[in-house]
Amino acid sequence: MTDRHHLLVHGATFAAVGDRGDISGVRGGSSPDGLFVRDARHLSRWQLTVDGAVPEVLTPVTDGDAARCVLVPRGGRQEPPAHTLFREQAVGDSSFVESVKVTSNRPVPTTVRLALTVDADFTDQFELRSDHRTYVKTGVVRAREVLADGIEFTYRRAEWRSCTTITAEPAPDAVEETGTGARRLVWTLDLEPHGTTELLLRVIARPHGERRAVRVPRDPAAVQDQLRAREAEFTEGVAFPAGWPELAAACARGLADLAALQVPATGPDGEELRVPAAGAPWFLTLLGRDALLTSLFALPYRPQLAAATLPALAATQATGAGGSPVAQPGKIVHEVRHGELAHFGQVPFGRYYGSVDATPLFLVLLGAYVEQTGDTALARRLEPHARAAIGWMLDHGGLTSRGYLVYRADEGGLANQNWKDSPGAICCADGTRPTGAVMAAGAQGYAYDALRRTAGVARGVWADETYAALLEQAAADLRDRFQRDFWMRERSFPALALDGQGRQIDALASDAGHLLWSGLLDKEYGEVVGRRLLEPDFFSGWGVRTVAAGQAAYHPLSYHRGSVWPHDNALITLGLARYGLHDEARTVAHALVDAATVGGHRLPEVLAGYERAPLGSPVPYPHACGREARSAAAPLALLTAVGGA
Repeated sequence: MTDRHHLLVHGATFAAVGDRGDISGVRGGSSPDGLFVRDARHLSRWQLTVDGAVPEVLTPVTDGDAARCVLVPRGGRQEPPAHTLFREQAVGDSSFVESVKVTSNRPVPTTVRLALTVDADFTDQFELRSDHRTYVKTGVVRAREVLADGIEFTYRRAEWRSCTTITAEPAPDAVEETGTGARRLVWTLDLEPHGTTELLLRVIARPHGERRAVRVPRDPAAVQDQLRAREAEFTEGVAFPAGWPELAAACARGLADLAALQVPATGPDGEELRVPAAGAPWFLTLLGRDALLTSLFALPYRPQLAAATLPALAATQATGAGGSPVAQPGKIVHEVRHGELAHFGQVPFGRYYGSVDATPLFLVLLGAYVEQTGDTALARRLEPHARAAIGWMLDHGGLTSRGYLVYRADEGGLANQNWKDSPGAICCADGTRPTGAVMAAGAQGYAYDALRRTAGVARGVWADETYAALLEQAAADLRDRFQRDFWMRERSFPALALDGQGRQIDALASDAGHLLWSGLLDKEYGEVVGRRLLEPDFFSGWGVRTVAAGQAAYHPLSYHRGSVWPHDNALITLGLARYGLHDEARTVAHALVDAATVGGHRLPEVLAGYERAPLGSPVPYPHACGREARSAAAPLALLTAVGGA
């Protein structure tokens, strides 16, 4: 049996365990295993043996809020197993809890020797990526201290301190060395005839800088009660479509995932907030673009996400270039990391501003929030931040000097800084990549929408008619320029981007659907684009591909050059509805809902771009986040776009 990884997520903490509930700590593969808090692995080994042997799996772990499996000692047909183990695991806030129940299958007293090999390597998550980069760490000190009821692992590097504490009830009979740095907790359990005994294991992870007193739930059931309460809070009052139960289930599943993906953040006045993390396992942190789109999708149903995301991003808005060329005044942050490598500047993502579109999306969400809720207090409070964001778009962003939002590859950071941010994502139809400055089409649509929505806020909330008129004129000029420079007349489709010389990057790409969402295209052009996105080279049957098939650039397993992204398709569906293409919108919505239904009503980050026809289910993209905030919120966007039809 292939040992898959199963994700347990609770706020800023996640665990990935195998089919038998173990953590091996082996590097490589598409997903790391372990217990992670703030980008650090606080458990790297968690392996159970029975009488010195690895047990066999009767029932493997299945995906859910808790990991449950049933194990037995290895044996044969002639001698049934002497006992059965029932493991249940759950993740709390900076904690991990497990119950191991051992039930005797014999009519006589039985003795069982259980052992749990544990370790905490405190590896930064960036060290576990598939690029296999290595990072120098000097002066590291690791320690292990045996406790009366368990073991404690500590890690120190200069001022950096981390700790993992493991305790057990009952306490282990012994804590043994393994010769590898790991420790083995050992119990000798006496079972009555057909009797049951239980071990409770608790792990507390204390990342660097954590000053809160962590309260570990007693057992996995207590963790599930916490999660169910949070999920109920997120789903309460949402009117799910009775006539489309599959969409209703996808919305409910998405809201439950959003409840689990809330991570702590801080507002401009130091207030504590909870905002949507991008996704697990690789991005359980605040990413500006992801949090903004998630909040936009959920806005009609859960406006509190926007009410937290906007001040959190305002608090991290760049105020000066500082030591990074991409941290320009007024720019909204792309990514915030709290790990060791970010702390010591070995990766640039502590606060990283390599995004051309987070800043306009910040303004789009602020304007949409005011329109949706009528709450003007937040817009008044964030007026300086919004004006600074407009200033960035006009100045450093390039709208005034170049006529468009512009980015350049960031050495040590991201080569592409729009939503398709993998190295080869912006390309011509033949696959060649532009060099130098890039003006991505989708970002211009966001800028247009940002200018118009901020004009509305300026007029209606800030009472600044002059500023509003200036922004409206800038939006109108941008629209005229765009349709002149980006429209490929011979293909009746907008270019994916312009290069630094203004030449069209001619790949046919799904970003055109974002232009429908933002309203940048004239109605005639918009209708042509919308219908083109539903032709077979674009539409796989599960959604619209990021790049149309048939081009040399296309690959069904490329991250951004042929795959199908649920959040991308949600924006397209909203755009189709905006331009009155309701049949096309329903077609895309039904495809996404079908994909969610096959996956237990959950949409992953991304799907492979293969055609639907010969297959009964979508082909997964091998490196996708299993829980992703934009995908979790995508069914809500579908509900907004097409209702319960």
